[in-house]
Amino acid sequence: MAAITAKDVNELRKKTGAGMMDCKKALTEANGDMQEAMDLLRKKGQKIAAKRGDREASEGLVLAEANADGSKGYILSLNCETDFVAKNEDFGKLAKSFLDTAMSNNVEDKDALLALTVDGMTIADKITEQSGVIGEKLEIGDYGVVEAAKVVAYNHPGNQIASIVGLTADDVDAGRQVAMQVAAMAPVAVDENSVPQDIIEKELEIGKELAIQEGKPAEMAEKIAQGRLKKFFKETTLLNQQFIKDNKQTVKDFLKSQNADLTVTSFKRISLSV
Repeated sequence: MAAITAKDVNELRKKTGAGMMDCKKALTEANGDMQEAMDLLRKKGQKIAAKRGDREASEGLVLAEANADGSKGYILSLNCETDFVAKNEDFGKLAKSFLDTAMSNNVEDKDALLALTVDGMTIADKITEQSGVIGEKLEIGDYGVVEAAKVVAYNHPGNQIASIVGLTADDVDAGRQVAMQVAAMAPVAVDENSVPQDIIEKELEIGKELAIQEGKPAEMAEKIAQGRLKKFFKETTLLNQQFIKDNKQTVKDFLKSQNADLTVTSFKRISLSV
């Protein structure tokens, strides 16, 4: 039986984030073999992940950041089960390490992110390992990338909501204000032309049904539904929304007042609450 030193325990703890007793137990079981001890901790994580697979991971952190030249923005949520874990400093560092890895590797989607390597293992395996360390279900809830002439990121205090906005021109201040609008007002699309067709069809169907329920003639239902769709566009598409800092103008008007050529090309919002 190999002698397990405090140095060994501390090294394993630094590599995995596991508690001292868990590290000592894993090293003892692995007869001092560091790699085998890490594998044992990962297997423990797999068991916990399998056991808690049907749990709801609705807490966590959302982080967003633009790259050095502001041409691309990245946003992700790392989800867990409890607010207690979400507020832990190590959990925050874990989420940040995933975002940094995504940025440095310029990955476009969640599957590619999970396949990246961090601390000698894939992010998917790291999440499994940390499920064992923390004792909760962990997962990448959502991930997105925006590329534009200028991308601005906004992290709302508390890191429960974040957004990234792509602009046609370099205006960080205006971009930040619009990113705050996205975070607060949760638009469904940039403008009416970019609303997905399935959403349009659903809104028209709801509008017609409401008109009929209100006793309107069936032949009028289509016109009424079209009118309600226009209101929907005004309320839920970013450029047509009232600007939260001045509701006498739309977001589109605000951008034009800053620069005639300034507009939004795309955005991504992640929220743990809405």
